[in-house]
Amino acid sequence: MEQEVPALRAAGGFGRARRLLAAASWLPGVALGLVLSSEPLLRARPAHHCRPDPELLPPALRALDGPALLRASVPRVGAARAWSPCLLLRYPERGVMRAAPAPNSTRPCTRGWEGPGWDLVCEDSWKVPLEQTGYLLGWLLGSIVLGTGCDRFGRRAVFIGSLVLATVLGAGEALATSFPALLALQLLHAGTLAGVSLALYVARLELCDPPHRLLFSGGASLFSVMGTLLLPGLAVLAQDWRLLQGLGALVTSTVLLFWGFPALFPESPRWLLATGQLGRARQILWYFAKASGLDPEDSSLEEENSLAIELDLLSAGSPQPQYHWVLELLHTQVTWRNGLILGFTSMISGGIRASFLRGLAPQEPAFYSSYFLTASLDASATVLLLLTADRWGRRPALLLATLTTSLASLLLLAGTQHLPRWTQLSLSVLGLLASQAMSTLSSLFAAEVFPTAIRGAGLGLVLGAGFLGQVAAPLADVHARHSSFLQDVLFASFAVLGLLCILLLPESRGRRLPQSLQDAEHLRRSPLFRGRYPCHQDHLPLLQPSCLH
Repeated sequence: MEQEVPALRAAGGFGRARRLLAAASWLPGVALGLVLSSEPLLRARPAHHCRPDPELLPPALRALDGPALLRASVPRVGAARAWSPCLLLRYPERGVMRAAPAPNSTRPCTRGWEGPGWDLVCEDSWKVPLEQTGYLLGWLLGSIVLGTGCDRFGRRAVFIGSLVLATVLGAGEALATSFPALLALQLLHAGTLAGVSLALYVARLELCDPPHRLLFSGGASLFSVMGTLLLPGLAVLAQDWRLLQGLGALVTSTVLLFWGFPALFPESPRWLLATGQLGRARQILWYFAKASGLDPEDSSLEEENSLAIELDLLSAGSPQPQYHWVLELLHTQVTWRNGLILGFTSMISGGIRASFLRGLAPQEPAFYSSYFLTASLDASATVLLLLTADRWGRRPALLLATLTTSLASLLLLAGTQHLPRWTQLSLSVLGLLASQAMSTLSSLFAAEVFPTAIRGAGLGLVLGAGFLGQVAAPLADVHARHSSFLQDVLFASFAVLGLLCILLLPESRGRRLPQSLQDAEHLRRSPLFRGRYPCHQDHLPLLQPSCLH
């Protein structure tokens, strides 16, 4: 048990105030889900065709309008006779024109495209993998850098600072006049959004006691899916990616307006206690205790229920604030090993999704169909974890998700040429569901196994590993088809190896302890135990200098 837990329990535990704050943290998830989903729309290549250019038509056809103008300007291709996405009809020169002119060749688009695409099509399609890679690298760097900032400056400071920067960079992205400027702004914007999401996730988890962490994290994920599902309607109304990016900046500024107040987003008292900032922690814990109907100054209560006594014990010797770096985990082999394993599973879940999405492509050619299916599977994975991860435990649930992911991937690789189409589609859907469960559970598991003082940096590394796995997909798109096949083989092999690694993980502290261990916790809270065994915990050290050996 970490040293800050008795003080939090003395302040009323997971009482009314903490429950309301944790539930209120779900609402920014809708806005963040909407903003985070705008990037796939930017690089989407749904059905589109050239915008007709009447000036290129013969004089006899320039008066056409509507469908007639489209038929005279754009050729049809393929067995389905769909509109050509990148070509216009070319008519003979005026000197050889007949009374009833007919096209004799084709030419590239001259006035852009019609459809829900955002200009990254046809001759500019090479920009899509580059833009996607830059976006994912921004998330990777933001998760690592701002995750470390959460442990040094606090969850609230990173949340507010990242929101301010995300608003400014989002507005700048909408006004970018060149593709290099857009890439730079998008990389920075993605990094700040990573800081917002990470700080909010960690602060919410630290508000909850262990038995309620999964429930409130799952609720936040479902609210984020709501934002994802709302975005396509907003995109259809906007019909311009710049306007959509501007609306995203407006959304982040709205989140800043409401959740910038300390009443809705206070600093994490658990982090304040873990780093020795007892003065700031006292004010927040006093509020929690009074909201729970307790008198924090009443020293006549039993020691385990007295907030004043718990804070006096923590402040013995007038400790100064102490901050820790994630590299200190090198001295604690168990926690470092757990972080590496969870980072590995996060990387697998991020990288292997591309193979399942390719399995959906022939059956789901429309962008929005695939978009809504993926969002629905994300929600289904969250509900599945809510039903199983507390009952079975984090490690068995993660093991089952990894096993399902690896089996679906191997079956797709082995039977692509022989399995019926409906079987391939079913395996792709099952793989997407299982890989999303892997990703969600890896993040929650990591947040629970890392100590409070370095939880932000530890979770940032695990999330960064997931985005590193996702970078493999756009890089494979740049090369030939065999690169995608090699990527699928590599991540399927990693998934099988991940099964063996997960067996080395301990069970998380997120589950309720058996009664025997609950009785042991009462012993650990006694002053005698604290004095004699300052570094003893369930399976994690306090990261004190005397404990790092």
